[in-house]
Amino acid sequence: MGEGTLTPEYRHEPVMLQEVLETLSLAPGSTVCDCTLGGAGHSSRMAQAVGEEGLLIGIDQDDMALEAAGKRLDAEAPGVPHKLLKGNFGDLDRLLVSAEVPGVDGFLFDLGVSSPQLDIPERGFSYNEDAPLDMRMDPSNNTLTAADVINTFDGPDIARALRTLGDEKYAREIAREICRRREVKPIETTGELVDAIKAAIPAAARRHGHHPARKTFQAIRIVVNRELDVLEEGLEAAIRWLNPGGRICVISYHSLEDRIVKHTFQEMSRGCTCPPDLPVCTCGNVPTLRVITRKPLVASTEEVQRNPRARSAKIRVAERL
Repeated sequence: MGEGTLTPEYRHEPVMLQEVLETLSLAPGSTVCDCTLGGAGHSSRMAQAVGEEGLLIGIDQDDMALEAAGKRLDAEAPGVPHKLLKGNFGDLDRLLVSAEVPGVDGFLFDLGVSSPQLDIPERGFSYNEDAPLDMRMDPSNNTLTAADVINTFDGPDIARALRTLGDEKYAREIAREICRRREVKPIETTGELVDAIKAAIPAAARRHGHHPARKTFQAIRIVVNRELDVLEEGLEAAIRWLNPGGRICVISYHSLEDRIVKHTFQEMSRGCTCPPDLPVCTCGNVPTLRVITRKPLVASTEEVQRNPRARSAKIRVAERL
């Protein structure tokens, strides 16, 4: 594969593209930031919306994504200025300072995992390939690996992570089997972890639905990459950088992400919190956001049939006051 070539993963159809464009309502000359650039499926259309007087900022921690996205933007939005920055949205303040922009008119967070590194066996994300347990999105800035989590975390902590981050029904049984096996020898590969998971889940449960390791691998990946903490940090930074009237659009794919987005938007849109019988406000609380989507937007039946990735997607949007 040549450098900058769009892989099938990068060519995936952007989820709820029309809803993103309509709710962000980008005007020509705007500055828009795609915090999860990927293959620029959303960004290429947002760049077209802001035009040659605007600016598209794209953030991704994968070099291949940045190169492929740059080529796509050049082809589909020629003449539109863009700055593509390596990092993740947990570093949004630093990245936007480096981009030398005074403010941003629109932010997009597409939280779906779409990086091709998930399909590179040696990165340890896949339960279908035997490889060292790693799962770090950005190894250069993260020392915690999946092997560290599996072999050093207490059993109850592993079970709690699998239950809360992976919605794993057999979290306790899996954690118990992991602890039993690591007493004999460390669990060092994805294959060894899959074997432990399969041994812990009843055979009847393994015969139906998705791969039995899917939820455990998701939960461990979230722990390794601090995905929920990084989301909170990124949202707070984006709100600080939004220009008045600017909007932030977030596409989430599971309930924990959506809950964080909902809570953040609600907290930042609250005004006075004083008791209602107090004649004068003493809290001084002033809302920062106006929530645009009281209920999250979901994909149409037609889109879900065309693009299964959209099945669990929810969009929430807020506007800077």
